[in-house]
Amino acid sequence: MRVIGLDIGEKRIGVAKADSGTRIAVPVGFVEVNGNEWQELNQIARLNNTNFFVLGLPRSNEGNETAQSLYARNFAKKLTEMIPGAHIKFQDESLTSVVAEERLKARKKKYEKGDIDTEAATIILQDFLESYTVSAAQKETEPQPTEKSSKTENVKAAVADAGEAVTNMTKKGADKVRLKTKKAKHKVKTATKWTSGIIILVIVGLLATGATLLVVREIRRRERQEYYAKLEQAQEDAKFNFTIKPGETIFEIKKNLVEAGFSSEEVEEAFNADYDYGFLKDRPEGATLEGYLFGETYEFYNNTPVKEILNRYLEAMNEVINKNHLKDAYKKQGLSLYEGITLASIVQREAPSSEQPTVAQIFLSRLANGIMLGSDVTVSYALDVVDPNREKYQDNQSALTLDSCYNTRNRQGLPCGPISSPGLSALLAVANPSDTAYLYFLTGDDGLMYYSYTEAEHIQNIYSHCQDLCNASL
Repeated sequence: MRVIGLDIGEKRIGVAKADSGTRIAVPVGFVEVNGNEWQELNQIARLNNTNFFVLGLPRSNEGNETAQSLYARNFAKKLTEMIPGAHIKFQDESLTSVVAEERLKARKKKYEKGDIDTEAATIILQDFLESYTVSAAQKETEPQPTEKSSKTENVKAAVADAGEAVTNMTKKGADKVRLKTKKAKHKVKTATKWTSGIIILVIVGLLATGATLLVVREIRRRERQEYYAKLEQAQEDAKFNFTIKPGETIFEIKKNLVEAGFSSEEVEEAFNADYDYGFLKDRPEGATLEGYLFGETYEFYNNTPVKEILNRYLEAMNEVINKNHLKDAYKKQGLSLYEGITLASIVQREAPSSEQPTVAQIFLSRLANGIMLGSDVTVSYALDVVDPNREKYQDNQSALTLDSCYNTRNRQGLPCGPISSPGLSALLAVANPSDTAYLYFLTGDDGLMYYSYTEAEHIQNIYSHCQDLCNASL
């Protein structure tokens, strides 16, 4: 069972998650409180296939609820309204933000306020996991003490027994004094001394009790410190990096995920799943995620589902699209968002970032003038779709005749979809092409780009600079 931990704030909501199997809380991030927080939290819950939430409940130093406690309870009520069936538990979050910031400072890395909220949510959730057994969370029963809390209770019980023993000693001593007073007045002084001795013992006992409690508190503090150090190390050990390189195809990404240890079934299921992003709704029916997984490296935990991994790259693409107003920028070039991403995916595989604005200009000019794009990388992608092992199309001449909607060597206009994951430079190159008027380009054997205005110039460039690369197998 998965659990979502939340650190509730008026500006941000820290988010963490955990699996009841591993019982390690891991940070997810934070959600801005701007009116869209309910939709985002609902999405996080759906991605993790859970409706179980643990909310931090603030209290005063005396353990009483405050105005912020009421805010958290009202938030919980609203959460159950926005996410039907949501099950909520509260966890005391006293000083979690302070502890969270101390942990972030100890890492000696730059952090922001949102990182503190995220870390606080992680601490809240981990405290909950430590306070409740797995069965308690699943059966929604009362919390069970952990081994650590049981030890503490045993110490408390021992201290209580010691106090009771001292009290009994005092009573017995007093009885002896009364008995001796009745028998002989001359023994009063002796009895008084005895009683004084008992009083001293009581005081010593009380002091010992206080000292014991201080020792217990120190032991608990050290245990907690050691525990969080081990937890943090476990979290670091449970991480891995996954990279989608700009220019990689969906076929390569799937292969890399399988090599990372995920099953082919989970990978295929994730690629065929529905994702709630507006830019995906503009795709033609039947379109894949090709071109929409933004090329970047991100860090994940070992138990992260493939769907959640893909969602991170889709989220990055969404941020790039919105931040750079790509939909409007592509419209100025006469392209829809889908067409702009498709062209960017070609530009990505055709040229290095420094040359991409000029290559984008050439393709846009060819489209405007009704000239076929003639891109070899689209032919290569078409082959990857129908003949990935190059068993049928073994030479370039036959490959160029391939009847595919991706083959821009024999079809007019853009291919039927993206052919790779474009990076930021390629996406921006299509939005802001260079102010040139070339119609042809090629990459020479020396790795340099050569441009020309006419076909005759282009043929000359092939003869002069591209004898090997231009004849390489597709």
